[in-house]
Amino acid sequence: MGMYLYSVSAGDWFDDDEGGLAETATALDAELGRLGLPAYRPGPAAAPFEEKLVPPMDSFSRLGGQHLSTGEFGLLCDWTLLVPISLEKPIHLPIESQYFESTTIAGAPQVQAIAEKLAAAIALPAEVPAAPHNLTLTTWFLDGPAKALAATHQAPWADDLDASFYVALYLRAAQHALRHHTPLTYS
Repeated sequence: MGMYLYSVSAGDWFDDDEGGLAETATALDAELGRLGLPAYRPGPAAAPFEEKLVPPMDSFSRLGGQHLSTGEFGLLCDWTLLVPISLEKPIHLPIESQYFESTTIAGAPQVQAIAEKLAAAIALPAEVPAAPHNLTLTTWFLDGPAKALAATHQAPWADDLDASFYVALYLRAAQHALRHHTPLTYS
């Protein structure tokens, strides 16, 4: 089975049935109001984003430790919901999600900035799919051209495809959230 990172449709954002995020959406809006920010509304239906978190994360964690502060690395990947709004710091809600006892919400602009820092550190190549959708990155890194391309590159990304996958995943997820004004979460 495994864990997936996927974009949330506007319908699921407001859905209060099982699998919907209405409780989280309501709690987020209350917290945004408390912070003096406007309520969040997802954009119209957009190209879906879905990727499977398959490779082990050990080398990605080591890479983060080499290039990021503990706080930056936590912001990059310790969220359960990514929203396309700027948040000075993550918002923690006492709402259980599929894999976690609470919900941590991060802002895509902040996540993108940190992911760009790691992408630059490993010289992530331009050939990495820029607008992935249905398992595009997962396939590109695990079964696609990444291995052949890595064999011809001397850049750090080519030395560890597992870590490079997660750099690309978080970068493209943040870019997708901002491009389509849509949240992303795990299932």
